[in-house]
Amino acid sequence: MYKENSCGYIYTYACHENERRLCEMELTALFGHSPNTEGYIATDKRMDPSRSPFISYRIDILLTGGDPGSVTLQAAELDLQGATFKVVCIKRGGMLAFSYEEQRELERQIGSRIRGKADMRTPEVTFGLMLIDGNWLLGICHAAESVWLRHKSKPRNYSTGLSTAVARALVNIAVPEPYAVKAIDPCCGMGNVLIEALSMGIDIVGRDINPLAVRGARINLCHFGYGDDRVSLGDLNEIGELYDAAIVDMPYNLCSVLSPVERGEMLRSIRRFSQRTVIVSTEQLEKEIVDAGFRIHDYGTVSKSSFVRHIWVCGANR
Repeated sequence: MYKENSCGYIYTYACHENERRLCEMELTALFGHSPNTEGYIATDKRMDPSRSPFISYRIDILLTGGDPGSVTLQAAELDLQGATFKVVCIKRGGMLAFSYEEQRELERQIGSRIRGKADMRTPEVTFGLMLIDGNWLLGICHAAESVWLRHKSKPRNYSTGLSTAVARALVNIAVPEPYAVKAIDPCCGMGNVLIEALSMGIDIVGRDINPLAVRGARINLCHFGYGDDRVSLGDLNEIGELYDAAIVDMPYNLCSVLSPVERGEMLRSIRRFSQRTVIVSTEQLEKEIVDAGFRIHDYGTVSKSSFVRHIWVCGANR
């Protein structure tokens, strides 16, 4: 009888070179350890693969063996009760050493033992085969859905605003475990971070000192079906409520030039109201961040052409 319980999970991921460090920071936050360089993470943590803009698949491991023959024999125990399926080789880890023809043969061998109806076009179940550290794994493949792509087209936008993929990764770095977490984006601009966080079920509010940004964020939130009451007009230095996490894209355009004194005041205010903070800036602010009382846990950059953003993951020195 076919069972859906698994004995662990494999997540495959991919990223552009310019986003590699951001990808590493996000996956480290989500899974508690750095990803390897072979494009996959093995873990006991079950998570929706659509949460990350870098994850391609989650494979729920069902069978393991020391060689393909062992997995093939075990596959005979899988009974899909008439459901359609296909088997695919996941091109990560040791599978890269096999030719295209060899991979297709492995798929045919294992697929021939599974009790169900093969369908290579629109299967109800997709099984993924991987070779990791000499072990063969077969499991159910769950493809990630590129949710953030739906958020690219907004009624209001900043030309230099965070992309939806970067915004989503920053949210995951700040809030790796969403349950019972209160988050804030105190410089929310047009609401890119808010929309990504809300789409993942995270309790977040936004704030901005610019009334045009607040209006734009409210329009964008309503466009995607979220309440405009989550965004307020105001100076972040006046925030009195405490939050578990904050994502702060420091002002940097010509209309938002800050002096070192103003930046320092902002950073000290953020440290006061947030326990975990992701700070983003186009300038190198490490000394100012430390001087404001933060402890830096991780650092990286993400770039687009010559435009570079610095990212710090911080906790307060309390």
